[in-house]
Amino acid sequence: MKARWLAGLFFLGLLALGGCAGLAPQTFAIKDQPPADMPLRAELSSIPFFPQEDYYCGPAALASALNAAGARVTIEKLIEQVYLPGRKGSLQSEMLAAARRHGMVAYVLDPDLFQLLREVAAGTPVIALENYGLSWFPLWHYSVLVGYDLARREAIRHSGPKPREAIPLGLYENLWLREGRWAMVVVPPERVPATASERRYAEAVIALEKAGQTRNAHVAYAALVKRWPASLAGLMGVGNTAHALHDLSTAETAFRQAVAAHPDSAPAYNNLAQTLLDRGKFDDALMAAQRAVALGGPLLATARATLEEIRRKQATVTRAR
Repeated sequence: MKARWLAGLFFLGLLALGGCAGLAPQTFAIKDQPPADMPLRAELSSIPFFPQEDYYCGPAALASALNAAGARVTIEKLIEQVYLPGRKGSLQSEMLAAARRHGMVAYVLDPDLFQLLREVAAGTPVIALENYGLSWFPLWHYSVLVGYDLARREAIRHSGPKPREAIPLGLYENLWLREGRWAMVVVPPERVPATASERRYAEAVIALEKAGQTRNAHVAYAALVKRWPASLAGLMGVGNTAHALHDLSTAETAFRQAVAAHPDSAPAYNNLAQTLLDRGKFDDALMAAQRAVALGGPLLATARATLEEIRRKQATVTRAR
């Protein structure tokens, strides 16, 4: 999105407003009470910079984040994937989908400036959507937050043609605030964002799996379980992706952990039953399937079908003997 020239029309006014507590409340909260558990200054000097040309701030920002996460991708490839000529820009949904297409976890941050700074402090650049215009005349722009200085109240970002541009933190918040405080991070599947919540990170990994990235999703589910050992979504995800990758031993272990941690989960018992059946453990499979049916719930028909399949195959093996 090309905000480079028109942004100048609004820059001075925004800069003047940047010192107003009403327009930059999170900046003033940080000023009044700096976080004690993060450094006052951090900068990610190794984040690649891709200068924006034309309306390509979306592909440029995403190229920085993806390459920083370990994906080797060119801005030209990303232009093909995320740039919409009719809109002269890139939608957030396209940015998220492209990150997943390259095997990375795309995670949307909470609308909290503290979280953006915490991610940078933890070593992760942040893509933020800014608005240099007004609500009725938006001038959208993606930048990459690569540093901050709380003592100087500055944000440091890759933006447009400028690498590591330092701007007042209040101004940065105002630009971000005007577009609803939307920001995302891109992380390799083995790493969970510093500020992630269990539920929202699980949703991000599920989206990665639905994008066809089964092997990377398996790694990401394992990272989820490492952070939250009793996570049902994580344990089920590890089991399901292991099963899809024909690793039935790992799948069985994950589903056994799931039923131990969540004894009222019919889906966990059903998937354990199916995996045990696939491994030829008919007696254990039968008990797990019966438990799934007994628990009932919205997947009762599936559980009953699994139970019938186990009984049918067990009978076939018995007759063959």
